[in-house]
Amino acid sequence: MNVNDWVILITALGGIEGIKQLLKWWVSRKTDARKEDASADAMENENERKQIAWLEERIAQRDTKIDGLYAELRQSQSAHLDEVHKRHETELKLKEAEMKRCDVRGCGGRKPPSDY
Repeated sequence: MNVNDWVILITALGGIEGIKQLLKWWVSRKTDARKEDASADAMENENERKQIAWLEERIAQRDTKIDGLYAELRQSQSAHLDEVHKRHETELKLKEAEMKRCDVRGCGGRKPPSDY
């Protein structure tokens, strides 16, 4: 190949600007690859941050719901415990009334004898 062939080939490929662009691409290919990787990493990190924020919000909602359920459970347990205390109190009064009951009519001679 002679010089004219080289000139024609260079002209066909875009001339001097084509060679400049080719050299620029060759020199900066690694830098561009790093920029692309950094951009992809930033997008992944942003996506993960959004997902974490969503999950934290979801957990907060569940915590609120669980707190409400526990409050309702405690209220129900308290009501049940109050009912149990009332029933036990009534049973104790009934037992006391049975002990004070007189088996003899007219209560002249109390049976069973007691200090009541």
